[in-house]
Amino acid sequence: MPSLPRTVLIGLVLVGAILAAGCTRQKRPANPTGTPALRKVVLQTDWFPQAEHGGYYQALVKGFYEQAGLDVEILPGGPGAGIKLKVATGDADFGMYRSDDVLMAAAAGLPLIMVSATMQRDPQALMVHASSPVKTFKDLDGRTIIASVSMTWIPYMKKKFGINFELRPNTYGLGEFLANPEAIQQCLVTNEPFFAEQHGRRVRTLQLAGTGYDSYQVIMCRRELVREAPDVVRAFVHASIRGWRDYLEGEPGRADAMILQRNENMTAGMLKFSRDEMILRRLVHGDPAKGERIGHLSLARITAQMQQLLELKVLSAPVAISSVATTQFIPATTP
Repeated sequence: MPSLPRTVLIGLVLVGAILAAGCTRQKRPANPTGTPALRKVVLQTDWFPQAEHGGYYQALVKGFYEQAGLDVEILPGGPGAGIKLKVATGDADFGMYRSDDVLMAAAAGLPLIMVSATMQRDPQALMVHASSPVKTFKDLDGRTIIASVSMTWIPYMKKKFGINFELRPNTYGLGEFLANPEAIQQCLVTNEPFFAEQHGRRVRTLQLAGTGYDSYQVIMCRRELVREAPDVVRAFVHASIRGWRDYLEGEPGRADAMILQRNENMTAGMLKFSRDEMILRRLVHGDPAKGERIGHLSLARITAQMQQLLELKVLSAPVAISSVATTQFIPATTP
């Protein structure tokens, strides 16, 4: 009997976990008062509370979710958060993820669908010391990069630029980078450069979106939620977009205060740096000349990304874009 593709095997295991969770999960209790109840919604973030989640915290503290009829709980992420499985099993209603990762998860059998974007541009980058001879992506040939070794941009970059480089696993610390002026490390432009410069190191970044491999940072949910509770999805998307606009264009103080309260390792300086970078690089707003705006998704761009994954053979078969992404909940104009 021929062996099954890796994505199929992963899918069978995860789908089994979903079915098991569905059998044991209890329904949420009804409101005993008889008054209109807020719909309980859980958002699973991708990391510990930070400015990159600011729009969701802004929508929470400013009452935008409550006004939309939602009682939103924001769960912190971090290593091992299990975002896609939590969303697929209903332990979280919405989750933050990358668009390429959602495509891969859907191909493996998880019933996930993108409903909005958090960031129009991928904030991932490669960070080098200011004195480094690495100026372009081609200059990475023959070098060593500290990175998350399973990231799909790695084979893409090697193929596109005809280069090869060694990888060292990313431990999410900066010790090796700070100690070695030749080091190259995967980072977020909104994060690690701040800490490097706090330690007296001047740095530069090569943003991965510049390679042509440009993932969205998205909000995903279960397809079941889209079918059975579209009003909930629409309310969450609209209130979240409103929160992001208010966080980036208004006063972020209340959201930042909640983030600082929930993340003891966060600082006001770090929050300001991250927010400033999101504004300067238009990571959330996008490029209006391309029709981008807060929350916007382009199905054509997601289709193009799927084609990249197929060409790299990290995706074994195409998935129906209509099953993995929808624009039906995104307002025509920013609320």
